[in-house]
Amino acid sequence: MNDKKSSLRDILIEFKEYYTELKQKFFLIFAFILLFSIAGYFYHLYKQDTYIGTISFFVEDEAESINLSSISSMANQFGFDLGGGSSSYFSQQNVIELLKSRKIIESTLSQKSIIFKKNDKLLHHYISINGIIEDSASIDFNESFLDSITNIIYEEIVTEKLNIISQNDDAGILNLNYTSLNSQFAKIFSEGLIKQMSDMYSEYRTEKTRYSLKNLQSRSDSVFSELKRSERNLAKARDRNIRVVTSSGRLDEIKYMREVQVLNTIYLELVKNLEIVKMTLLEKTPIIQVVDTPTLPLQSEKKPAIFWVFIFSFLGFFITSFVIILRKLVMDVLQQENYK
Repeated sequence: MNDKKSSLRDILIEFKEYYTELKQKFFLIFAFILLFSIAGYFYHLYKQDTYIGTISFFVEDEAESINLSSISSMANQFGFDLGGGSSSYFSQQNVIELLKSRKIIESTLSQKSIIFKKNDKLLHHYISINGIIEDSASIDFNESFLDSITNIIYEEIVTEKLNIISQNDDAGILNLNYTSLNSQFAKIFSEGLIKQMSDMYSEYRTEKTRYSLKNLQSRSDSVFSELKRSERNLAKARDRNIRVVTSSGRLDEIKYMREVQVLNTIYLELVKNLEIVKMTLLEKTPIIQVVDTPTLPLQSEKKPAIFWVFIFSFLGFFITSFVIILRKLVMDVLQQENYK
């Protein structure tokens, strides 16, 4: 019991000694806190304003069974396997990968928009806004240079600027956040990403149905042309046979009548199937439903000066106090060694 009291007393004594040491170095600590607070203020001035364009959306798709073979080819191009999962899994997980894919980001960068009263590609605006090149208009964007600079920008966007998270797993709502030094660019680029992804997703999702529709339409047009030709031939045959009484003289008319009946039956069946395929195409076409879009002016994400002054001041206090305590600890150990 006495040993425990002695140990506690020694700890309190040491604590008091360290506290006294800090009090003696008060002006030194204050000086460093002042220096760090000034550094925090200048850091605030140096740090650029950033803006986040946020879009909330969800994918309207077939909720029940779905034939994934029509989109498996697209999914394989982007390096992920659909497997046997449901359509909701595709909408929730793989849409994120689609938005981060090189093809969609490059397609968005190739779109033109007016920023700073200048109508130019978003790629050129990105280069100008982020100071990658002083004057992008004076550069010859040949294929080799374009590939290199696009690759750099793509990696920067995916790793630093683009963030896609699930807002609500049950509702299937996703949030796309894009960070930029320019509020107008943040809004335009985030909206452009959604549009490009929506177009590509719908295109691949309905690829087989559109192929069937195209073939049916072509076949229907061909049969309709044959039907009109046969109808004209039938009309001419009837005109020629107005005064013909014998059945042998009306053979051509009978033949054309049979052709018209057969072609008319085929055409009606094709039209019916064509309408069914059109309805199927509408049902299978996914809709990217946007819930919220960024509205200008976007709020700057830059912290106020007082925030950085406080953070740097606390950091200065902590570092200075730690060094003083560490110095005293080392000196106490050395003194004990000398006494021995």
